[in-house]
Amino acid sequence: MKKEEKKEIEQFKKQNKKYEKKNKQKANIRWVTTLTLMAFVISFCFSFFSETILPNAHVLIGILLVFVFIGLGIIFDMVGVAVTAADEKPFHSMSAHKVHGAKVAIMFKKNADKVASFCCDVIGDICGIISGSAGVIVSTNISSTLHLNTFIITLSITAFIAALTIGGKALGKSLAMTKCNMILYEFSKIVSIVYHPGK
Repeated sequence: MKKEEKKEIEQFKKQNKKYEKKNKQKANIRWVTTLTLMAFVISFCFSFFSETILPNAHVLIGILLVFVFIGLGIIFDMVGVAVTAADEKPFHSMSAHKVHGAKVAIMFKKNADKVASFCCDVIGDICGIISGSAGVIVSTNISSTLHLNTFIITLSITAFIAALTIGGKALGKSLAMTKCNMILYEFSKIVSIVYHPGK
């Protein structure tokens, strides 16, 4: 390694330490606890719904619900990425002109790390897990109805769900990066129907 390269690396490490020290934040234990509890409650409700409704539901309804869970996971993953990538400035201008949803968008952007954690880690991941378990139930129903091999059907449906989820999230992330402001605005408009910050 050249002397200049070593010097640059050492300088980079020093600057990085200063940056880390400046931006160091204590872990918000209260938020982490709240997020964990929310994850438990939402996961419990989703699991209860899928375990009680799906085994007795028609195969087509079961398939539709699997697609709903996959779709929810992709949408919330997009929102989580969009919030972190969005620019806050245009929303301040919109808020000054009392545009519906602008205040919520500003609030989301100011708490981007928390919103992204909730959307991607709580809703997104839970939907991924539930869609997988729901897929197993649906595959069992399909194999018993059509008298097919349960093992092959389960493998095929599980692989299809995984591929659709991964592909959908990859496409969603790409879209969220390019249309981050618009996605945040549309999501904020929906949320502002039931929540009004500053009122």
